Amino acid sequence: MKKLLIIGLALALTIGASAQKGRGGFYSRPRTYVVVGGGFGYSPFYSPFYNPYYPGYYPGYNTYHRPSKLEMQIADIKSDYSDRIWSVKHDTSIPRRQRRKEVHELRHQRDMAVQAAERNYHLRR
Repeated sequence: MKKLLIIGLALALTIGASAQKGRGGFYSRPRTYVVVGGGFGYSPFYSPFYNPYYPGYYPGYNTYHRPSKLEMQIADIKSDYSDRIWSVKHDTSIPRRQRRKEVHELRHQRDMAVQAAERNYHLRR
């Protein structure tokens, strides 16, 4: 009987809280959390500062960033080398030692290509 009374009281409080108005006439949603387990781990979405309806809590959340030509060029280089590295890693016709060596070389070539792109970009400016 006590359990039913406590459940009913908790339900009444939750419904009463959801009927309240927030600041400026906007309706605020109640934060109702159901914790299953020991409460281990952390997720930023359950932070007391996270509010998806008011993006001002996180700086840069609602700003638009247009990537520069250099950023797009570097992204293209990394994407291209990422595909090459993946194909070498999954090529079973090559011995494992040689695959590791080729992956190492491709990563080195990728880093050199990114450095060359940065250097050429800043020289042209």
